[in-house]
Amino acid sequence: MRHRCRVPQLGKPADQRKALLRSLTTELIRHGRIVTTKARAKAVRSEADKIVSLAKVGTLAARRQAMGYLYDKQLVHALFEGVQERYGNRNGGYTRIMRTVSRRGDNAEMAIIELV
Repeated sequence: MRHRCRVPQLGKPADQRKALLRSLTTELIRHGRIVTTKARAKAVRSEADKIVSLAKVGTLAARRQAMGYLYDKQLVHALFEGVQERYGNRNGGYTRIMRTVSRRGDNAEMAIIELV
């Protein structure tokens, strides 16, 4: 039973799901906006918010945690350098999800997730 389990399964085993969320979070931070399915966007929202919160803390331990999660070392450095002027006075909610048209092949609900 999955009662009260709040982890989005996304129809994948745990290792593939973690790799998918890591790659989507990395690309979201790199490009600022990605197009994906609505379920994946909702799942990656919490991960991206955690990484931006780590960057706002700015300590060495937070930097090492972010490097352990994201796939690009230079991206972590750029994120930690530019996060204070972008999100310094914001207390959360660093991402926005906007629904778009359904995907043509399988009619999946698509969404754009972007950094605010």
